[in-house]
Amino acid sequence: MDDDAMDVAEARYELVISVDARRSGEYDDVDKPRMRARIYRVLETAFTHAKVGRDAVHMEDRGDGVLLSVAGRIAVTRLLGLWLVEVHEKLRDENRALRVPLGLRVGMHVGPVRHDDRGISGRAVDLACRLADSSVARRLLDAERADLVLVVSDALYEDVVSSGGKFIEPAHYALARLKIKEGDVNAWFHLPGRPAPVMPAGDPPPAADAPLVADAPPVADAPPVADTRVDDDATATDADADADADDRPRTPRAHYTVHGDMSQHSDNVYQQPVHIGRITDSPRPRKD
Repeated sequence: MDDDAMDVAEARYELVISVDARRSGEYDDVDKPRMRARIYRVLETAFTHAKVGRDAVHMEDRGDGVLLSVAGRIAVTRLLGLWLVEVHEKLRDENRALRVPLGLRVGMHVGPVRHDDRGISGRAVDLACRLADSSVARRLLDAERADLVLVVSDALYEDVVSSGGKFIEPAHYALARLKIKEGDVNAWFHLPGRPAPVMPAGDPPPAADAPLVADAPPVADAPPVADTRVDDDATATDADADADADDRPRTPRAHYTVHGDMSQHSDNVYQQPVHIGRITDSPRPRKD
């Protein structure tokens, strides 16, 4: 077996980093190459300042982002600490001259990675990409108007982040539950230079078999909507009277209150003035 075949067969335990640009689809054909150039400047400058050799980094272009893996001989704490600080600082420098700042979502996970002539693969790669592309990461970046959001896997947080270190502050991470293609996972979110973020609320799932109801316009100071369920206690008196009269089965009478036209009736007998077409207490017109 040659060396290349051995590399494919044997997975390497590496740190996987997925970097995505915020709203990359909004860049036109002129601005997109400039955006891509900025991403590479940010990442490569950070590797240089963090003293991570280029030979220790595998880098793949993803059009609107970059997929990276870092050799296991490089301490993960250096990437989570110094490298991330340098990425943030360089990104802020790039954004000072931009009308629309570049935003980056960074996902990280450590696990087995397989290399071939076309790039890297493995579940660790899939998870890092899912974290960076998660809807929570997107919403958090927008809600906080931040330049950068880091999302790390639960395993990476427990194994590395939770112990702290230089430029690593576990108290500045917030936990969220994500629904990804492979299933639900826990992930930790961090905005460099800020305290732990307040996580945006997720979209509530639709109720099973719930009927579609059109939204009604709000009514200022409107009383609560009437309960359409029959109240047996409220209708007992009238029903008992009917039963005593002719021994008919007791049938509860429904009472309705319509707030839009301020009318009220019971068994189609109006209890107060009605404002739909006519007034009940007005004299009826005589028929000739």
